[in-house]
Amino acid sequence: MPHANQSSNRQTNQQELKVGIYCDFQNVYLSEEQARLLLAFAITKGSLIIRKLYYNSLFQNQASAKNNLQCIGFKCEDVTCSLKNSADNQLKSDLIDDVYNNQSPDIVILASGDGDFVNAVQFLQEKGINVIIFAQRGNVKQKLKERADKFYFVDELPQLVSYKTQPINYNEALECLIECTKTSLSQGKPTGFGYIDKLMRQRCHRYQGFSSISISGGNKFKNFSQFIDAAVRDGKVQTQSQELFLVELDKLAA
Repeated sequence: MPHANQSSNRQTNQQELKVGIYCDFQNVYLSEEQARLLLAFAITKGSLIIRKLYYNSLFQNQASAKNNLQCIGFKCEDVTCSLKNSADNQLKSDLIDDVYNNQSPDIVILASGDGDFVNAVQFLQEKGINVIIFAQRGNVKQKLKERADKFYFVDELPQLVSYKTQPINYNEALECLIECTKTSLSQGKPTGFGYIDKLMRQRCHRYQGFSSISISGGNKFKNFSQFIDAAVRDGKVQTQSQELFLVELDKLAA
């Protein structure tokens, strides 16, 4: 495709690239597992700065699914207007706004098979932005498929994302643990083991529970508490009555 290399004048270091996800939920209905896989796919491309999902709460299935997707980090935009293409128009408007602000993505992942996005994709590419499209089988316009820099079907996500088979190393898990504990404390949320474990699963997509943590000798932690015990021994966190506290915050308070 002739437009595939138009982003050559942008950052080439994958770790520095900014990634934005835009989901047309009325066109591509993502299960929670598919949404998690899409997030995991996105972070393999760079720093995920935008994760927007457009839905219509007038449809019960979309309204109920929205809560789960919001919990894993999507910013869900409710477009209840009954006019045709209202959600598409809102998504396209936000795309243009985001391109012109200081946090413009270098890569846009668009979940939609709607042909109305052909011109929007071309606009992004002319701005040097790489566009990856995910669509449902049997629900994608050929022109949109051909316009994309890369195109995939949603059901290909499990093959595209390898985090399920690749463990997270101990140091990465520690960083995730500290970040999630810090987030919970700042929001006045509980820091119990169960809650932090759940938050780590949501925010650190390679973390899929204590058994996914790789430690020396190819061993595995037997439970989440054992992982916490190791973090305590390393001086990263403190515990009291199954609640987590950050060592660095305690030092500041002293």
